[in-house]
Amino acid sequence: MWDEDEQRLISDAEVAEIEYTAFTSLRKDQQVTARLIVRRVKRLNPASVPEGQSEMFAAYRYHAVLTNSPMTMLEAEADHRAHAIVEQSHADMRSGPLAHLPSGQFAANGAWLVLAAITHNLMRAAGTLASMFHARATTGTIRAQLIEIPARLAHRARRLHLHLPTDWPWQTEWENLFAAACGPPGHHTT
Repeated sequence: MWDEDEQRLISDAEVAEIEYTAFTSLRKDQQVTARLIVRRVKRLNPASVPEGQSEMFAAYRYHAVLTNSPMTMLEAEADHRAHAIVEQSHADMRSGPLAHLPSGQFAANGAWLVLAAITHNLMRAAGTLASMFHARATTGTIRAQLIEIPARLAHRARRLHLHLPTDWPWQTEWENLFAAACGPPGHHTT
């Protein structure tokens, strides 16, 4: 499976389940008994382990979910991870355009929400067209690296020229995005 934190495929995840009662400090009618499902993934740091040796003490990352879902343990855990991906999109929107809500006007909020959703989708598409890294990056990263660039426009011979920064680290990704969005430059003969 793909591990978001380490940005790599992993195959050593272990999943376990136990019945758990949450909020035991509250009255009985406010306590919740459900299934606690925990996934653990070995945290690997290859730089700290000499070649030919294994780790002395393995460190793990734990991800827990408390659910009363009728799904099997693995189905419920995968469903929880899928929700986490959606939550990342929500967090991306809240840290960007939705940070400016609410307005005192319902119609203004509705219009802003529609524009925010369109912008979010366009940014995700732009990231996908630019590179594999930007396909998974937040919209803030896409905006900082591919959109808010220090470029200069110049007119020469009735043509518009865009001067991009020298040794810019995201030039290839920007050119990928530009070529996909605008197509290769046309050849005009006069």
